[in-house]
Amino acid sequence: MKVIFLNRYFYPDLSATSKMLTDLAVHLAKRGHEVHVICSRQLYESPVANLAIDEQVRGVQVHRIWTSRFGRTNLPGRTVDYLSYYLLATIRLYLLTDSHTIVVAKTDPPLISVPASWVTRWRGARLVNWLQDVFPEVAVELGVKGLGGRFGGWVRRLRDTSLRTAAMNVAISERMAEKVKGYGVATDKVRVIPNWADGTNIVPLRMGESPLRKLWGLEGKFVVGYSGNMGRAHDFDTLLRAAVLLRANKAISFLFVGGGNQRAYVQREVIRLGLDNFVFQPYQSREMLAQSLGASDIHLVSLLPQLEGVIMPSKIYGILAAGRTTIFVGAKDGELANFLGAKGCGVSVNIGDAADFANVILALSREPERIFAMGSEARRIFDSRFDKEISLALWREAILDAA
Repeated sequence: MKVIFLNRYFYPDLSATSKMLTDLAVHLAKRGHEVHVICSRQLYESPVANLAIDEQVRGVQVHRIWTSRFGRTNLPGRTVDYLSYYLLATIRLYLLTDSHTIVVAKTDPPLISVPASWVTRWRGARLVNWLQDVFPEVAVELGVKGLGGRFGGWVRRLRDTSLRTAAMNVAISERMAEKVKGYGVATDKVRVIPNWADGTNIVPLRMGESPLRKLWGLEGKFVVGYSGNMGRAHDFDTLLRAAVLLRANKAISFLFVGGGNQRAYVQREVIRLGLDNFVFQPYQSREMLAQSLGASDIHLVSLLPQLEGVIMPSKIYGILAAGRTTIFVGAKDGELANFLGAKGCGVSVNIGDAADFANVILALSREPERIFAMGSEARRIFDSRFDKEISLALWREAILDAA
């Protein structure tokens, strides 16, 4: 079977969705499928990167098309980047696709499912949409202008048609699946397959065991970590205000590992507020993830309440794999908050309640047995539901069903 993936980023890119796409593509190639990926020549953190045009990566044929290189820092430039990818990826997809092809369209760039649905109909192929978020709803909730009125309605109609005519739509959470069904998509065309982490690569470390703590100047500290994309969907002001409240406690530090749209903002605010309890590090390679995640005693995950059901933070799976406790900042009745509470592996606080957040951090720093118990439960849940091999098996079944 031929399987073609559409996504702007692929190996060696270090973003979460690129890593998961790499996992799945390589997994299918190892099982004898002909696997192709149509992506850009850029890296998530480097629009000026110029990766090889065509190469084979562990059995996967990678086609890196030209796109403009304005990057993610401004909306007009990003839109041009999207348009160039839409055009050239559609042409390449048309040339590669035949009636025996399964096309898997991710959601970067948004709405790539629309031209993918056209090509699969023209070529008699099957389309599977892999929904990492729901567009344009996520953009509207984040205040992006120009997606209301008639234009917004037209975009939604195109999107809905691409979902309804697909052989299958894979959502990464239950609430997202319910939202997709609400667009008129048949129930039997919607499937939930959560994102994942690699439980053989990310293993729990004892508190303080990671050698990165010494390298990053965190020895003897109680470390609150944030790992991954610092995007517009996440709240950081609650954390910053909590850090101000805790500034006199020199035993508590904050570790930010990753990048994204809001990293520069957080760094500016740390300087403006005169905080000396923050450490910033870039994205870490897969080989370093266990040590990077294990460098923190507890981890922060955040999601703006209005984005419940259209985004599920993928960083939670690495945290669970690392056997760490999660503090969720967002809607206390949200999907992730309910999960953490029901499973006993995390605590939730409302956005804006810096005092509560600071008190939670302070309490956990004094209860090592409690955070050890929650971390152990986190790993147990991960092993039963979110390990890479579990989700890859579900994906293998979904693609066969779609075919």
